[in-house]
Amino acid sequence: MLQKPRRLFLISGPCVIESESLCIQIADSLRRTCAKLGINFIFKASYDKANRTSGKSFRGPGLERGLEILSWVRNRVGVPVLTDVHSPTEAAIAGKVADIIQIPAFLCRQTDLIEAAAKSPAIVNLKKGQFLSPLEMTQVSKKAAERGSGRILLTERGTTFGYNNLVADMRSIPILKSTGYPVVFDATHSVQLPGGAGTKSSGQSEFAPVLARAAVAAGANGLFIETHPDPGKAPSDGPNMIPLADMPHQLAALAKLHRVVNG
Repeated sequence: MLQKPRRLFLISGPCVIESESLCIQIADSLRRTCAKLGINFIFKASYDKANRTSGKSFRGPGLERGLEILSWVRNRVGVPVLTDVHSPTEAAIAGKVADIIQIPAFLCRQTDLIEAAAKSPAIVNLKKGQFLSPLEMTQVSKKAAERGSGRILLTERGTTFGYNNLVADMRSIPILKSTGYPVVFDATHSVQLPGGAGTKSSGQSEFAPVLARAAVAAGANGLFIETHPDPGKAPSDGPNMIPLADMPHQLAALAKLHRVVNG
């Protein structure tokens, strides 16, 4: 998965699990594209979107069914899987199934959650809160490391910029890398307009490829990109997503840029 640190890696998939068949379709398409381009691929999807703007928004199939689907994707497609967790109990359970468990940006200061994730067998992906500076993530990563997890990823996903907007500061990449951990740039959540559509978030997906290229040029080790065959029909974060059909073209450009930057 991350055994070849000089290779670009991609964390990608739908925002939330909708069905087994859709997860298999997306995972298999991305696996084939990444294999051709020499990119290490990790499939991601959430079993529960516990932080939606509206209480009426779709949340997913839940912990038990969601982990069943992720396990099936890993076994059938042959790729590692990532999912996010929201409580210490979830971390202990999901950490036995997923290869990587993710601490959501909104929860990145929750010590009990981070420590529970660090005690699991999984790699821990710590997403930087929209309200934190990159330097503050040093303390967040220490919480995980002090509880036994030396397998940590740090993800930049934008910083709050007034109301309903985010800005991506590429200085964050080298600052996060100074911790010694691999750094991921979340290209699709960085173009989110949080709460910008009233009962849900909006986004500017046209800027996601631009920011992804900037992050690779700044030295990011990996990219986090949400995708869907039809973003307009995605139940969560569709306005931020890169369409699945566009991923081969975008990834080819990113892989080429990564080779240039890394010699």
